Amino acid sequence: MNFLHQEFDVGPDDLIEVTLDGQANVMLLDTANFENYCAGRAFQYYGGLAKQSPMRLSPPHQGRWHLAVDLGGYGGTVKAGVRLHRGVGATR
Repeated sequence: MNFLHQEFDVGPDDLIEVTLDGQANVMLLDTANFENYCAGRAFQYYGGLAKQSPMRLSPPHQGRWHLAVDLGGYGGTVKAGVRLHRGVGATR
């Protein structure tokens, strides 16, 4: 499985902004769900298919979060840039 990955210690007042050069799945996962994702098991996440860029996500609670960007099993490549905005009172 190929995907882009970045980890953050963030909370609901933080905003993660993902800029893409094409469509991709953008998923924000807690550690348990990220482990399930990597193992091919069922998992839950925040985000989804990003058809427009940038995509903005905020976690529902403070903790260690994983951002994964993938093409959903399709071929091709995607470039992604990630910016973290702390304490902006983000809304989903």
